[in-house]
Amino acid sequence: MRYKILLLGLLIGVARIAAHAQEAYKNEFGFQSDNDAYLFYGQDRYYTNGLMLYFRRATPLKKNRQQLEKFTYEITAGQKMYNPYSGYAPRIERHDRPFAGYLYAGLKTGFFYKNESVLKTGLSFGTVGPDALGEDAQQLLHKTVGFYPVEGWEYQIGNALTANLEVEFLKRLFRDANARTDLALESYLNAGTAFNNAGLGIVLRTGRLHRYTQSNYTHSLVSNGGATTLPAKSESYFYIKPQFNVVAYDITVAGSLFNDNSPVTFKTKPFVFSQQFGYTYSSKRFTFDFNILFKTKEIKSSAKAHQYGSISMYYRFN
Repeated sequence: MRYKILLLGLLIGVARIAAHAQEAYKNEFGFQSDNDAYLFYGQDRYYTNGLMLYFRRATPLKKNRQQLEKFTYEITAGQKMYNPYSGYAPRIERHDRPFAGYLYAGLKTGFFYKNESVLKTGLSFGTVGPDALGEDAQQLLHKTVGFYPVEGWEYQIGNALTANLEVEFLKRLFRDANARTDLALESYLNAGTAFNNAGLGIVLRTGRLHRYTQSNYTHSLVSNGGATTLPAKSESYFYIKPQFNVVAYDITVAGSLFNDNSPVTFKTKPFVFSQQFGYTYSSKRFTFDFNILFKTKEIKSSAKAHQYGSISMYYRFN
């Protein structure tokens, strides 16, 4: 009898461990690093570096939300740096894009619906100009990795505070019977004193896929309560996203909307096409993503088309 009790206790313990292993995690922390150096082209121009930190948390759902599968919020802090054709640009007459730093923090909410539609809304506040510490960050980065000296930041976009609203929407269009390939429509809208633009694109994924409400693509691998559990298998797929963008205003190019005194500014091109290629792997706790983004010419100057790479890593926990 004693052995039967011990065996029963062991089986119950194993079952609990197995059930716990399938439970979803409520929190996710990670970072995203953007840099054109990741493409090994030898270029260092335009959007030259970005570092963003993220914390995401899933919250319990209210009982009257029948159509909603998951709700999350996200806290973000980041810095982005921009320079002309090079970070060494002492001659102002040769600038084809302003030097600019953008430092910001934001809050975003995510609504994940049972039909796999995803709606996100966010609000961010920040600053551009010397207060954004772009020059200091680029100098530190170049000294740390042994790059060339930085020069020309005295001509950067002037100081200005920013506030911006962001809305994103994704809708699944198709998934094959084996769940190896799917297609989705993705759109966004930014409005405020930093960026005014909108875009519409098509997302094609192929590989070992999760639903868009449980996928790193939509940053929805966190859950809190309900019947939602982590998928049994890891997520591993390639993706492509061609996107058409309409650009009305970019403070890092045109300067502030109010009493701007920046020494170098340009107008933005109203229509920009972008093409993104990437790969994602996610286990229960960890995510790794690498992607490359190509853009057509963005500025009404002698500036060329631009491309850069992006690396993201995330860790989930309770």
